[in-house]
Amino acid sequence: MNPILLTTLFTVILAEKSPRLKFTVQEPTRFHFAKPENYMTLYHQQGSDVVYVGGQAVIYMITFAQKEVQDTPIQVKAEESAKDTCLTRSAPLQLECDNFITVIEKVNDTFVVCGTNAGSPKCWLLVNKTLTDIPDHGQRTSASDISPPFPSQRSVSISADGSLYSALSAVGKQSGSVRRTYSSSKLLKTESKWLLNPQFAGAAVIPATQKYNEEIYFFFSETNKSASLDEEPFRARIGRICTSDEGGIKTVLSDSWTTFLKARVMCGTASTPQQYNNIRRAFVLIFQHRTGVIYGLFSNVWDTTKVCAYSIEEIDQAFAKSKLKGYSSPLTGHRPGMCASKNNSAALNAKTLGVIKDHPEIEEVIWPVGGAPLDLPTDDHFTQVVADTVLAVNEEHYSVIYLGTEQGKVLKVLHTNEEAFIISQYSLFHNEGPIINMVIDSQKGHLYVGTAMEIQRLPLADCTRYGDSCRECILSRDPYCGWDLAKKKCLAIPINYNISTGGFLQGLDQSNASVCGDASAVLKPHSTIPKEVQVAKDGPVHLPCPVHSYHATYVWEKDNCVKRYPCIITGSSCVLAPTPELPLKEGVFRCMVLESGLKKEVVSYKLVFNTGTQSTSPASTLALSLLLALTGLWLQ
Repeated sequence: MNPILLTTLFTVILAEKSPRLKFTVQEPTRFHFAKPENYMTLYHQQGSDVVYVGGQAVIYMITFAQKEVQDTPIQVKAEESAKDTCLTRSAPLQLECDNFITVIEKVNDTFVVCGTNAGSPKCWLLVNKTLTDIPDHGQRTSASDISPPFPSQRSVSISADGSLYSALSAVGKQSGSVRRTYSSSKLLKTESKWLLNPQFAGAAVIPATQKYNEEIYFFFSETNKSASLDEEPFRARIGRICTSDEGGIKTVLSDSWTTFLKARVMCGTASTPQQYNNIRRAFVLIFQHRTGVIYGLFSNVWDTTKVCAYSIEEIDQAFAKSKLKGYSSPLTGHRPGMCASKNNSAALNAKTLGVIKDHPEIEEVIWPVGGAPLDLPTDDHFTQVVADTVLAVNEEHYSVIYLGTEQGKVLKVLHTNEEAFIISQYSLFHNEGPIINMVIDSQKGHLYVGTAMEIQRLPLADCTRYGDSCRECILSRDPYCGWDLAKKKCLAIPINYNISTGGFLQGLDQSNASVCGDASAVLKPHSTIPKEVQVAKDGPVHLPCPVHSYHATYVWEKDNCVKRYPCIITGSSCVLAPTPELPLKEGVFRCMVLESGLKKEVVSYKLVFNTGTQSTSPASTLALSLLLALTGLWLQ
């Protein structure tokens, strides 16, 4: 195959898999930690500018303003006696002999804060920036049921309807559990045989029109006890309980959940053996009532990561109608494990409770929407996932996913019924490192992203980065943004936008800028002024062309398209690539970009051979150096 054709084909394939746009963010809305916070807990309330970050022996209360960030540190040191005891233990745990904050949750109007306390967990109430001991509610609340003793043991906490729910992963002799831990309601737990060495990945409240039907989903992986040498050692699960659950009767499940059910979750294609069975993170996107999407981040034994989407409606139906694993008798009367109003005698029947005690798993397997993982780049290792739903100008809702990576990048993804389109990639941090936490504020329109060294705030509607033309705005396919016909700018769609009055253009279902009209397609043949560059006839030549869209095709044309030279994309620049078949000659070289059927000239050079011994004139060398430097700024 022709090497030029092979290179072009390979470049096109990579482009289709890559983010369309790549930005380096240098705005000052960031907070830098004085020391690495490798174990981080984030809490953010919708509509607030404050982020609470739990770190090592400290809570950072960070307030993000328009152009500055303020921090109020709250010290939470470990008790000296607990620290001394911890240091006598084995060497690997000594690094964790401090008070790592693992829980920050708002229950009613009060913050509940818990930390590892050097292996002896302890909890407090945070009131007006001051920590106080938790008062006795008349029933024993153990800090060890809320916080793990060491930060490397994964835990999940969530607040719902005035209660705190906690899930502790299994480690050592601790089997793992899901509990109601801080509440005026009865404190409940899972039975030990219901979970098999669980590793928790997230939790979410699933609302309901009737309060007693409200549920909490927990996402976790279990050990696959039947796995052979060539099988995955994990199985991903969704577990759920009802917030109205008050436990069983004296003889059956008296202090345990009566509504706990779990289901196996698959991330992969049913027709292939390649599955991703270890769920690492999960985010639930609620549309209304009991409809929405769950985005799960999964990995396999080779630590390759994939994202799968699941329908809440389908999961809801599976829990309501599937057979219970290992139970063959007909289910009559109140279905075991389903939510029930208080004092429902059928739900608290000893036989019904006995069924759920011995058969907490449903038979039906949960498969992803579309029957496969989202089609995303395989060279990115994902560490975090959050999502948002956006109402577009066509009055349809679109899902936008944000994925954090091991390299400290954030991918912004449009998810439709047909595809997953990577809108952009953001490089946010001065010190590259894995993104270890993210929270999203749909109400105020912000994304908070954390690494061990920094917390950064990013606007969800980042419209000005897309360019100053209708074509560039539309091709972004960003649901937050549209082309303002009056102001002739790419701007955020206003809240409560009235479609009947018009005023904004969008094109989200495919990369098509035709909505901008014929004017956007007009190509000015010579839209840039060629910059003269003098080089030696046989010397090296590197003519840079700034790359804006990585989904576009870039090519160099010489002397009004008589000859076309391939373009090699290096970083954020497309460099002229002469070949033996097409050696460089004097003339005007124009870098052209083609996308969505529209063609545009990016930059042009007039190449002139000098007759001296110097390969490149100082002036042209300086000019090219400046151009290469500006190439990096093009995308910011």
